[in-house]
Amino acid sequence: MTELWMFVGALAVAYLVPGPDMLLLLQTAASHSRWQSAGTIAGLALARAAHVALAGLGLAALLQTAPWTFNAVRLFGAVYLIWLGVSIWRAPSLVPQVGAARRSPTVWAAFWRGLLTNISNPKALLFCSVLLPQFIDPHGGSVAWQFTLLGIILLLIGVCFDLVYVASGRLMGGWLRERPRLQQLQRWAFGALLVGFGARLVF
Repeated sequence: MTELWMFVGALAVAYLVPGPDMLLLLQTAASHSRWQSAGTIAGLALARAAHVALAGLGLAALLQTAPWTFNAVRLFGAVYLIWLGVSIWRAPSLVPQVGAARRSPTVWAAFWRGLLTNISNPKALLFCSVLLPQFIDPHGGSVAWQFTLLGIILLLIGVCFDLVYVASGRLMGGWLRERPRLQQLQRWAFGALLVGFGARLVF
């Protein structure tokens, strides 16, 4: 396998680019517990594993050759991101009013949020299908094994970045709990960004 360090660098750049996954992790960590954050990370990891597997099976090529399948996935992802942004707008404050019950998603719900946020983004599948083959050495042994190893590296680096974003979100959440007005601004900003990502997918 050639130029493994370039593959790791390309992944690092990709994970540093702001996107729905990063926003979801920051929002979940700032507003909910470590368990919900862990559920979100698990959902994102499973979605990425699915993208790697689908790219290996060649289904990414189907999305490119059959535009209607790409558009169907794209529109589903757009609707989901817009719904997610609106749900963040409607979420309760980090510090509930006296006598008010604080609603928090279950770990299972957080897992599904992470899974759907990533799996509904067809660009993530196309990214895997374009990036991974570039680092396969046809003369370096089993292609299937090389693809699997690259996929594992992709997942591990993704989890590492996810943990960093969760830690950042928890710090942000602790800071926001003492600033109720900024809590509302943060929710509206994150919600607006997710709605913006959804609108971008539409167009």
